[in-house]
Amino acid sequence: MVRKVAAVAITRNGIELALKLGGLLADTEVYCYAKYSGELEEIPGERRIFAGSVKELLPNLFRRYEAVILFFSLGAAVRLIAPLLEDKKTDPAVIVIDEGGEHVISVLSGHLGGANRLTLQIAELLQSRPVITTASDVQGTFAADLLGREFGWRADSFAPMKSVSAAIVNGEPVAFLQESGERDWLPAGAVLPDHIQLCADMLELLQVPRSAAIVVTDRLLKPEEVAALGERTAVYRPRSLVLGLGCNRGTPAAELEAVVMETLAELGLSLLSVRNAATAAIKGDEAGLLALCGKYGWELSLYSPEQLNSVPLDCPSEIVFKATGAYGVCEPAVLLSSGSGQLLLPKKKSGNVTIAVARVTYTG
Repeated sequence: MVRKVAAVAITRNGIELALKLGGLLADTEVYCYAKYSGELEEIPGERRIFAGSVKELLPNLFRRYEAVILFFSLGAAVRLIAPLLEDKKTDPAVIVIDEGGEHVISVLSGHLGGANRLTLQIAELLQSRPVITTASDVQGTFAADLLGREFGWRADSFAPMKSVSAAIVNGEPVAFLQESGERDWLPAGAVLPDHIQLCADMLELLQVPRSAAIVVTDRLLKPEEVAALGERTAVYRPRSLVLGLGCNRGTPAAELEAVVMETLAELGLSLLSVRNAATAAIKGDEAGLLALCGKYGWELSLYSPEQLNSVPLDCPSEIVFKATGAYGVCEPAVLLSSGSGQLLLPKKKSGNVTIAVARVTYTG
């Protein structure tokens, strides 16, 4: 099993501290320099002994692990990792801990890589002082490039993130509009700065003075909205849509996908906002459905005939009942899965596929 975190130590004190952390922090594999490891032996998945240089070791660790913890000086760490840096979206989190365990320093990929979050966790475990220097964390606000990450929100593009983030940390007026998705997106302990204005709708957002904007929505923006918003706009897609799907036995994934794409385009909704698909339990082995969900990483929620029949339908179908034991599939399945009482799209039949769409309702 490949661990998520690699801890590297090259001194006796550092090795002792790294082994202590390895016992406290789940999914951590400790790399100990052979010269100062004494009688320690390797334990696969927990402890490794290396005799070569750290410079030779690090490239492999950068490829294999989500986070790398270095138990030596910050200056040495910076010199060693500099040639390995490629992209903030793919570089692992890098954390430096002095061999006395006094300071835990977030060095690289503080936001996207999770180094800041891991730094706080480690500091608590070791009773050390966390050192985090990213502006949004220091100011106690939110990071534009991490918005809704714990909920699975995805950005249409990361291109505007740098300029939007700069506007937030520099106190420039930023307009914020949320049309869908979870409402408790502000990180625990963070405050919303006064220069960020929450807008009720797109009309208000386009009218308020702003140097940048953030829009959280599952709908496709209209061309005129995109033009009016400008380049300094981050658009986030919450996972707020559920697809109810039914199909004839043996329907290929390509046909299902074509119907989904066509339907979302007709409704003006983003594919990135699909949270999951839902259908009857009898369809749980349908190869086309499984392939479609696998391609996009959607969970396939399955419901028994009794569950499906618990949802009142305007047009119950005797034909569907004979085939599945339920008077409907896509409509009741999507309503049950989304927790919504309203359909964005009632059942639509296209070839071998039936589809319905609902939006998850969030409160708070």
